[in-house]
Amino acid sequence: MRKYWLLFVCLVVLFCVACNDKSASEKASEYRVVYSGEIKTLNYLKTSETNEFAVAANMVDGLIEYDNYGVVQPGLAKEWSANEDATVWTFKLRDDAKWVTHEGKEYADVVAQDFVDGLHYVLDAKNESSTAWIATVVKNGEAFYNGEMNNFKEVGIKALDEHTVEYTLEAPTPYFLSMLNYVCFFPVNGKFIAEKGEDFGTTRENFLYNGAYILDKFEPQNERVLVKNETYWDKDKVLIDRIRYKYNKEAATVAPELFLRGEIDSASIPTSIIDEWFKDEKKKSQVRQTQNNFYTYFYALNFNPQFDAQYEPDNWKIAVNNKDFRKSLFHALDRVSAMLTVEPYNPADLLSNTITPKNFVDVEGVDYTQLAPLTSISNEDSFNKELALEYKEKAKTALAGKATFPVKVLMPYNAGMPDWANRSQVVEQQMEKLLGTDYVDIIVEAGPSTGFLSEVRRPGKFALLEANWGPDFADPSTYTDPFTVDGTYNKPELAEGYKEANGKTTYQNLVDQAKETIDTAKRYELFAKAEAFLIEEAFVIPYSVGGSGYMASKLNPFEAQYSPFGVTAEKFKGQQVLEKPMSNEEFKKALAEWEEERAEALANAEK
Repeated sequence: MRKYWLLFVCLVVLFCVACNDKSASEKASEYRVVYSGEIKTLNYLKTSETNEFAVAANMVDGLIEYDNYGVVQPGLAKEWSANEDATVWTFKLRDDAKWVTHEGKEYADVVAQDFVDGLHYVLDAKNESSTAWIATVVKNGEAFYNGEMNNFKEVGIKALDEHTVEYTLEAPTPYFLSMLNYVCFFPVNGKFIAEKGEDFGTTRENFLYNGAYILDKFEPQNERVLVKNETYWDKDKVLIDRIRYKYNKEAATVAPELFLRGEIDSASIPTSIIDEWFKDEKKKSQVRQTQNNFYTYFYALNFNPQFDAQYEPDNWKIAVNNKDFRKSLFHALDRVSAMLTVEPYNPADLLSNTITPKNFVDVEGVDYTQLAPLTSISNEDSFNKELALEYKEKAKTALAGKATFPVKVLMPYNAGMPDWANRSQVVEQQMEKLLGTDYVDIIVEAGPSTGFLSEVRRPGKFALLEANWGPDFADPSTYTDPFTVDGTYNKPELAEGYKEANGKTTYQNLVDQAKETIDTAKRYELFAKAEAFLIEEAFVIPYSVGGSGYMASKLNPFEAQYSPFGVTAEKFKGQQVLEKPMSNEEFKKALAEWEEERAEALANAEK
């Protein structure tokens, strides 16, 4: 009897061990975060909000994706080709991709017509797609969107057969592959979206999935849960089974403590408490820097001031149209001091002297920012006390009797971003101390935390403003969009004295000439010339790149798909939950290894 009892005990122990192993395994395959910014729609063909297409990117695949080094990989397209001048692109689709419902039931195969239907939706103006402007790269796309033609068959996209889709573009576009990483080129099942109409993307039931995850729960201001799509064509690379987002209106404040309690797997650590984390041995081992991205930050000088009379917009307009005045501000901004409000340990790591960041694109192995005449700008700090004071005196002489000193400089910030508020105070004090309050009166004003862009920046209610821009595809032209005609930033086309014989500004002519050039080396050279002109004339003050701050996370950022543009960076595919967070020392070591491996991978890809 005792023998059987011992056998029973052993079996119970083995069962418990197995259960614990299973429990640990299940926990390891779940990734948990808190959020405060709710999504308003799942309609990826309509939105341009990051937190919305970030969810969609995990539920719907496009034609291509990227590996963890930023090399293009097959997605729903297994192969592709382009004609000699890169105006016609043909994609062969895989035959094992399926659309499934929220219950995981097969609905239809993914076919070429799905890409035609998706683009048709985006370019139909009544659908108000926020990313339609990117899709106008296809032939007649803009004409169809503007209602100048009604037959979509004349637009440059065709389903040649069930598994072949062809794009014809308005002009040579050698970087078209990178544009496909944006949601406006994602497919949709035409039958399904027609049935759902305006309800498409409003609930998890009114959505079809062909990507790595299915939305298992969608309860706004409570919880949303993504679960692995078992019918996914590449499911072996989906290593996290469940992603759980829990709503908390104070997410930014409470996340660090929730992380320490083991209730979530990732949290941003704000500057206000980062010292505390680094001084505590246990916390220190769990916090690391974030990886820099390709968002560019700059101070924009507004040539179309629309702010209240009390801030003297007319006087600002006179001053900002004087190059010496602009250059005095350009050289007076101590960017390192300002960046200490975001990155108190390594502020210089985030500085950028150009609008286009380093390592974005290169030509024949030479980084774009090292092309003449950008080279000297890229490699020098714009902050220079002597030059700032020299230009100040020149400006005072040139503007005597024309402008009133001190010039009022309205500099608003988003009230919902404490770091921005602190940085604005630093910039005000530092620049006024250097240039003198008899020369400038920098007025820091809190703007709305919601709708800041629509209420402040776009209507031009500022003189000097910290702004940012992110790339949409792999070409320097993407960084010209804020500053060309119809841009909604600082309207440099209104600067006095820069119109040429054709009625366009020098900058616009340089950009147009670059865009019309097919040869990559010459094209990049012209864009570099345009960007150097923009900076040398001090229409903007380049400032930093994005990715600042610290976080605690159980994800390894170097396992994630990597791309400076589009939605790739939002995907969880290929990532796994670590047993413990990465420390800053581990991060720096992994970053150095990754950068070396990436350089090799990109070089091999070019071959």
